[in-house]
Amino acid sequence: MYRTITGILIFFVLISCKKDDEKILPSKTDITESVYSSVTIQPDSLYQVFAAVSGILDKNLVEEGDLVKKGDPLLQIINNSPKLNTENAKLPLQLARRNYEGNDAILSSIQDEIDAAKLKLTNDSINYYRQKNLWEQKIGSKAEFEARKLAYELSSNSLKLLKIRYKQTKNELETQLRQAENNYRASLINTEDFTVNSTIDGKVYSLLKNQGEIVTNREPLATVGSESKFIIEMLADEVDIVKIEIGQPVLLTLDAYGDKVFKAKVSKIYPKKDERNQTFTVEALFEEGPEVLYPGLSGEANIIVGQKKQALAIPRDYLTGDNKVKTENGMVEIAPGLQNLDSVEVLSGITAETWIYKPKE
Repeated sequence: MYRTITGILIFFVLISCKKDDEKILPSKTDITESVYSSVTIQPDSLYQVFAAVSGILDKNLVEEGDLVKKGDPLLQIINNSPKLNTENAKLPLQLARRNYEGNDAILSSIQDEIDAAKLKLTNDSINYYRQKNLWEQKIGSKAEFEARKLAYELSSNSLKLLKIRYKQTKNELETQLRQAENNYRASLINTEDFTVNSTIDGKVYSLLKNQGEIVTNREPLATVGSESKFIIEMLADEVDIVKIEIGQPVLLTLDAYGDKVFKAKVSKIYPKKDERNQTFTVEALFEEGPEVLYPGLSGEANIIVGQKKQALAIPRDYLTGDNKVKTENGMVEIAPGLQNLDSVEVLSGITAETWIYKPKE
């Protein structure tokens, strides 16, 4: 009798537990999956201005917030060293030009030697052939004939060597002249580099040095960027980056504009991961942006990576960590599709007629 009562109690407990389980059927619904990202607004083409030379900042030629055109002067640096370098570079240039082109050029003296060698060769040639004709007629001595022949051959070789020397010297002097010209042009460029100009049409966002401060070519002096076009910089986690593609829509909010939602599209994905925070940088461009933007404005964004209408979906809290759901026939593994904070698309494993139970916490 005791065992029977115990069995009846267990039976009723099981029935009660079964009735208390929350169960639902999968439903057809529209589902959207997105990737969350933090947002920072930056001007397009924003760059740091560096000087090509070191010196002292004479003056800033613009103010922060000024609009500039490409080529407009931004800063003026003073340093006397480049002027001295230019004068020093001019001296070897003048010498190289005189050596190559002047009346007292080295080439002129070699040419004089060539002219003299030609005359000597002509004279030795006449004497040689005259003596040769006499020797063929058995007139004169063999020693005299060989002496004339040797003098002729020496004159011929001497002329050839002088011509080679002339050509080599000309090439060397021409090279020295070109090098001197290049050095002089480089010194002029360095002198011009003491005025730093804008490389784009845009706005001056910051000036980083004051008049009288020492500047080097290793530290930025200002920042300049686009005045009207702004980039949305987003940081995507490495587990999400493979879902993001160029052209995907972006919905974002900015702290400065409260809950107002702006639309944008992904325009660029940087392939290099930032090892410090394990994220990738993704850029987007506004489709409908606010009228007033400033560099550094922050906010949040959702990159829409997938959308589907009337997808078979279940609540996210009915899914276990190993992609399984509890059914009347036990645990069943499903193939998940699109997911968001509330729902998970079901690609396979269960149907719209499958009752599923909410897991116990």
